[in-house]
Amino acid sequence: MSETAALLELAAEAARTAGALLAERVRHGAEREVMAKSTPTDLVSEADIASQRTIRELLERRRPEDGFVGEEGGSSKPGSSGLDWVVDPLDGTVNFIFGIPQWSVSVAVRDRRGVLAGAVYDPNRDELFSARRDGPAALHGGRGASELSGPDGVRGGGRDASGLADKMIATGLSYDAQVRGAQAKVLARLVSRVRDIRRFGSAALDLAWTAAGRYDAYFERAVKQWDIAAGALICERAGLRVLELPVHPNLPWGILAAPPAIAEPLLELVGGP
Repeated sequence: MSETAALLELAAEAARTAGALLAERVRHGAEREVMAKSTPTDLVSEADIASQRTIRELLERRRPEDGFVGEEGGSSKPGSSGLDWVVDPLDGTVNFIFGIPQWSVSVAVRDRRGVLAGAVYDPNRDELFSARRDGPAALHGGRGASELSGPDGVRGGGRDASGLADKMIATGLSYDAQVRGAQAKVLARLVSRVRDIRRFGSAALDLAWTAAGRYDAYFERAVKQWDIAAGALICERAGLRVLELPVHPNLPWGILAAPPAIAEPLLELVGGP
């Protein structure tokens, strides 16, 4: 097994292990301890912290010289190997707390060139999305393993020049109220140009589902490195373009993932205020 394949196997194991812990907490009822982070709507639970601890302990046992960057505070650790693990232990915390089954665990490993391998695990459907930089993106689920190749492009026949009229677009909203207001204006411009828009809450799953063809494209601002590290690689290895959304007043940096044919037209619609 190559080193990259071994790293991907470890990422998948870490994501599945943490996902099993989270699923068990769901079976035992709602989280009792919930705290706010950057805003009253930006929440962290005991489950986030327990999941991150589980992942970090596993990685430290297997690869003690690697660095670690996790979403929950005070968790970064420099390494000496040249590799860093980038972890979102519970992407979609608000969904998790409210009992909405759209949340995931994201585990990626990167070197100086970027992300080497990553896995996004959805415990609610027992689906693992994964990719490595030198191989294809894949989905491991109830029907076995399958290679991901993005949307199939035929969902009803778009009629405008941009090819967006028949497209299902996923997005997310910031926790900051001013940013959300600016994002609402972008969505108002977009909604009449596409088939529909979905906003579910887990950026990592949105990226994975786009790679799997469940959405035609995805864009979101104010995402963090742990939100997108694994998912962006999965989209790239599924043949999608991953572009940056430039910064504008009240519109932070973000990313867009879409098939090459519609990436630029979509960027023109959502890339500015």
